[in-house]
Amino acid sequence: MAILYYAEDIRFPAIKRRKINHWIKQVAASYSKKIGDISYVFCSDEKILEINRTYLQHDYYTDIITFDYSENDKIAGDLFISIDTVATNAEKYQTTFDEELHRTIIHGILHLCGIDDKGPGEREKMEREENKALALYKNELKLEKDGKKDEI
Repeated sequence: MAILYYAEDIRFPAIKRRKINHWIKQVAASYSKKIGDISYVFCSDEKILEINRTYLQHDYYTDIITFDYSENDKIAGDLFISIDTVATNAEKYQTTFDEELHRTIIHGILHLCGIDDKGPGEREKMEREENKALALYKNELKLEKDGKKDEI
């Protein structure tokens, strides 16, 4: 079981893979889930549009598409993230690229854990869960920076 990262038709984003892997496992565990095989594919808007059209019959750009292969308490899936849309959303929501990228990374994991965002009130719940997960990640980074935590 592994969390893997790929880049297709874009430059690989500067992420701290080990720290993110640890964070993803923590978030999954908070939903009583274990990690199976998870692949992140960072790509362009054009690639995500192609995936959206081909597999979901949607004709629009999006920040993430999550293909869920989870079984029972083990989450697994392929997560495609448009770096272009992440950058656009960072500007739109007046946040940093890194913050928006982390939000998008964990958004897919939350989907795999069973959180939806399409129905009434679900978007707000997803946002709360994203914020809770982001706070956990920021706290881990702060502890490390303060020298109170070993390297993850």
